[in-house]
Amino acid sequence: SSSINGHIYNRGQRMDFNGWSQRGNQGWGYADVLPYFQRCEQRIGAASDDKFRGKDGNLQVTDLNYTHPLCEAFMEGAGQIGIPRNKDYNGAVQEGISYVQRTAYRRRRVSTARAFLNPAKSRANLTVRTNAHATEILLEGNRAVGVAYAKGGQGGRAMEVRASREVILSGGAINSPQLLQVSGIGPAALLQSLGIGLKHELAGVGENLRDHYAPRFSARVKNVLTINELSRGPRLLGEIAKYFLGGKSIVNLSPSMVYGFWHSDEAARSNDLQFIFTPASYKQGVHGLLDEHPGFTVAAWQHRPQSKGWVRARSGDPFEKPIIQPNYLDDEGDRKVIVAAMKLARRLMHTEPMKPYFDFEAYPGDHVQSDDEFLEAAREWGGSTFHVMGTCRMGPDSDPTAVVDDQLRVHGMESLRVIDASIMPAMLSANLNAATMMVAEKGSDMVLGKTALEPIIVPD
Repeated sequence: SSSINGHIYNRGQRMDFNGWSQRGNQGWGYADVLPYFQRCEQRIGAASDDKFRGKDGNLQVTDLNYTHPLCEAFMEGAGQIGIPRNKDYNGAVQEGISYVQRTAYRRRRVSTARAFLNPAKSRANLTVRTNAHATEILLEGNRAVGVAYAKGGQGGRAMEVRASREVILSGGAINSPQLLQVSGIGPAALLQSLGIGLKHELAGVGENLRDHYAPRFSARVKNVLTINELSRGPRLLGEIAKYFLGGKSIVNLSPSMVYGFWHSDEAARSNDLQFIFTPASYKQGVHGLLDEHPGFTVAAWQHRPQSKGWVRARSGDPFEKPIIQPNYLDDEGDRKVIVAAMKLARRLMHTEPMKPYFDFEAYPGDHVQSDDEFLEAAREWGGSTFHVMGTCRMGPDSDPTAVVDDQLRVHGMESLRVIDASIMPAMLSANLNAATMMVAEKGSDMVLGKTALEPIIVPD
């Protein structure tokens, strides 16, 4: 959700979307989706190429306005090993390193609720119902006619809302496939095993789950204050005061301050890695709790993993959490790339500009040297980046794993669309926030029956 994420704005590479199109999804190539990225955003800050960026959208996208000596040293060191500065990784070229672009403006997060929902709340044709848990898609034959929900959540009053035109499912890559499954739409064997009546067989519902899996390095540092110390005691009070006085402060920082995009194979020069840096470190094995000593974190992950997982309902109860099996590092090629990513992360920690600050590697530690040791460390302490997608993948009728067509309509159904990250047919070289908004923007034109925006063809 854009209300709780790291508010990073990162679209992905041209080849990602061209790959979607090449899979048989007409209208989803880079030239087709670029105008929808532009229509979403209002780019504010550093000069950007207008061929790629938008100026008039609802979503403010700004540059991080907070610098740190460790970030500067990290980027300088990256340059010394051949990774260039990139003034706009959402522009012509993604490759390189820079401070992050983010969905924040005037010291406040810009969520999709703030950017798109709040301005529309007064519309007569919009009703927002909160604390309403969808329990079933109502069907008449193969036609979706409404949604059942529980007002007040589990144990609440059973309610229904009827659709005059169509039902749009936007539950995300976990909830959308589960709701389809408990409504009788999905793999026949799964539904039969759960005692759910089969309404429409679609083998791909809940399959093709992919995520970015990120091993992390942390180091203890010296000669500089990090966010670890600034987040405690009197220093934290000072940071809070600076925030309320309109100054630069850690209070509204993104979890990662620097983003880089590079490759695991020097010969192929395929941009298949993403890495992040932040002048903060976390207690080993404790999620979200900062170390008491000064530290920094470097994480790296594979852009386009081939390992596939799944989401499956545990029962016909829509309130029971589904089973999520990501199958991280199941693919041999993924294992090779993640080891290369970890080696790059360590190399970036030890550049000449980092030496005045680097004390020692806290995790995984200098004893980790072989590929097998790197892989063991990745498996033990790596984690999700929460970029889950693909569980209602888009594809043509000829694709047995496809759930929706290129108009986002559920195959074999009438008046039912899915519009969220679950429809993405292949993983992007990016966090998914920006692309999910693009999917919604493009999907809105489809729902309204509008002609798609004119493609924007830009030179390579």
